[in-house]
Amino acid sequence: MTQSTRHLIDRELEPLVEMFPSFDLSLEALPAIRAGSETRFESLPEPEIAGEIHLAKGRDGAPEVPVVVYRPEGRKQRAAILHIHGGGMVLGSALSMRHGPANAAASHDCVVVSVDYRLAPETPFPGPQEDCYTALGWLFANADMLGINTKRVAIMGESAGGGLAAALALMVRDRGDYALCAQILTYPMLDARTGGPDCLYRNPVTGEFVWTADKNQFGWSCLRGDYGCDDDRLGWFSPALAKDVSGLPPAWIGTGSLDLFFDENLDFARRLCAAGVNVDVNVWPGAFHGFNMFIHTAIAQKAARDFNGAIGRLLGTTTE
Repeated sequence: MTQSTRHLIDRELEPLVEMFPSFDLSLEALPAIRAGSETRFESLPEPEIAGEIHLAKGRDGAPEVPVVVYRPEGRKQRAAILHIHGGGMVLGSALSMRHGPANAAASHDCVVVSVDYRLAPETPFPGPQEDCYTALGWLFANADMLGINTKRVAIMGESAGGGLAAALALMVRDRGDYALCAQILTYPMLDARTGGPDCLYRNPVTGEFVWTADKNQFGWSCLRGDYGCDDDRLGWFSPALAKDVSGLPPAWIGTGSLDLFFDENLDFARRLCAAGVNVDVNVWPGAFHGFNMFIHTAIAQKAARDFNGAIGRLLGTTTE
């Protein structure tokens, strides 16, 4: 990118983009960056609904998977969401990113289970994906205790979490153990090629801010490990590489016009539509990756309305 795209940023967001910390991802810098990311939201007030920590037994000898459960008071057959946090496959935790799933539980009177999956590079593919599958299995197995209607279970994630949610939808379809009613994907990280030599898009106005091509390729490289990308699990690794996206649950995808993931998100939506999957897409003009954390801006508020409206439609819930 030879010319800045700053003039394309939404006018309220433009002065705020500098608030994102500037860092270069590397194996050496990763521990310090992780430590900083864990405190990023400490200034926010605690959510209305506190999380309950449970442990899901790992599959095939894998470690236990922590899950954080947010459920409103009272017992009834509620809709449920499995939430998967973002962080480029290498950062973040369920507890540090608790505000989004807790607020969704309160706003929609539903149960939200947030999975604390293992991070790359320490745990490469398929470890994080299998952790998410384990958490989903725990949700279904404990439906009575949680007061969940198993016919109204969705998966949801943002950024890397959105990519893992899309991968999980493919795993669920392929394994046939469960049924999902929706996948709710906020600027999902779907295509391992984006930002690299095999990138299909090369959009000159995306990816300058916050999450860049170099960061993206670092995240995907860490997740890939020694996986050869040469078997039927390819879509589980990188959903954009799935040969067949038919038979998936209805999807909502939200993305910003300046986000590095803009093109891969629209291309994935197009493929879903062509495969007979109902898709609702929102594009927020002048929005970069992570813009919606600036909740006082008009475009972040519009994104929140779009997001909550999608949950309401797909799960049959109400918003406050």
